[in-house]
Amino acid sequence: MPEHSENAAADLMGNIMETIAENLPRQKSVRFDDGDGSSISEQAKKLFGGGESRKKSVHHVLGGGKSADVLLWRNKKISSSVLGVATLVWVFFEWLDYHFLTILCFMLALGMAVQFAWSIFSSSVPRVQLPEELFASAGAAAGAQVNRALGFLQDVACGRDLKRLVIVIAGFFAAAVVGSFCNLLTVIYIGFVCAHTLPVLYERYQDQVDEFLYNMLGLVQSQYSKLDSKGILKGGVKFRKSD
Repeated sequence: MPEHSENAAADLMGNIMETIAENLPRQKSVRFDDGDGSSISEQAKKLFGGGESRKKSVHHVLGGGKSADVLLWRNKKISSSVLGVATLVWVFFEWLDYHFLTILCFMLALGMAVQFAWSIFSSSVPRVQLPEELFASAGAAAGAQVNRALGFLQDVACGRDLKRLVIVIAGFFAAAVVGSFCNLLTVIYIGFVCAHTLPVLYERYQDQVDEFLYNMLGLVQSQYSKLDSKGILKGGVKFRKSD
């Protein structure tokens, strides 16, 4: 029964990916010259890479290893199980309005009741202990991820790349806006679902996604050229000092 449910979840995920891929806008490729003879599509292709290297880059960007395999659905049973557990936790805490302390107390009380019944029918009850290595490994892994995130933010802040800095700050503002409408658990769940869907969607349907991005970049280039030709971007609006 669990295997059947996992296969059904994996098939459902595949159907969703196929539907999104079929509904992606398909436009004719457009070429806009940026002044140095290269088109915006060629620049975008240089940015995203091409062919087999892009598939490897997605796995590499995600850090490689087992975590990247889970995010890219290399093993559908494991990935669907992880996503299913996260969804179940979110449903328990959000839709059913459970609280972490309530569930923890219920679990501890149930465990003590089971041990009490066990002690009646058996003279020895095994001691429940978690290995210390588990906490050490978890703490080391969490610390490594926090340090990596802090290092990335510091590189962006000190890298003298204004465009990259603005993008990251805009991302923080967007997360703050989303957080004003949702609580922390919902924001974490949305990010978890996006992490388990967007990378595999891009890896599987990267040709359609890149074609869509090429056209969007071309349209942005076209609008920029129109504004530039009208002098709007050259300081056409002047302000007069007040007397």
